[in-house]
Amino acid sequence: MRLGILGSGSGSNMQAILDAIDAGTLDAEIALVLSDNPGAFILERAAKRGIPTAVIDCQGFKTKFPEEVQAATARQLHEAGVDIVCLAGFMRLVKQPLLDAFPDRILNIHPALLPAFPGVDAWKQALAAGATESGCTVHYVDAGMDTGPAVLQAKVPVLADDTPETLHARIQVEEHRLYPEAIRVVAEKLGV
Repeated sequence: MRLGILGSGSGSNMQAILDAIDAGTLDAEIALVLSDNPGAFILERAAKRGIPTAVIDCQGFKTKFPEEVQAATARQLHEAGVDIVCLAGFMRLVKQPLLDAFPDRILNIHPALLPAFPGVDAWKQALAAGATESGCTVHYVDAGMDTGPAVLQAKVPVLADDTPETLHARIQVEEHRLYPEAIRVVAEKLGV
């Protein structure tokens, strides 16, 4: 199975996927890594492993992911033979035509137990709401923000002395375990 990764930051979830591949627990290869941030560490991580990378030019938009750019991104992913697209800290909303190009083949990981706390800084939202548990969700991407059906979830307790940093760190441990597992589940369903 060939994976395409879209990320905007450090790529710690991509690293977890690579670690699972290296350990033999995920039968996959990362075919292409794309980022909308030319300085993102995810590109450096991929390049060190010899994985092809490219920067997505969002035409100067800070948050918008223009339709024609999504179409070009879909073409790049198809040309790389990608079976499943994994968003790993990608900070733009994916919509058509990218969704149409990879129906039920785009996954995202979110640091909350969706549908609770969608959007940015979910761990801060959980603390502000007084939640007693949080966690992470790997879900299919649809046209909404963190609204697609869940593939897998993992829970972590919210401790009385948690800060945003401590809760986020505990959630990230589960993210790194859960994402490769969810990719296996989806690949099995798709037969790839």
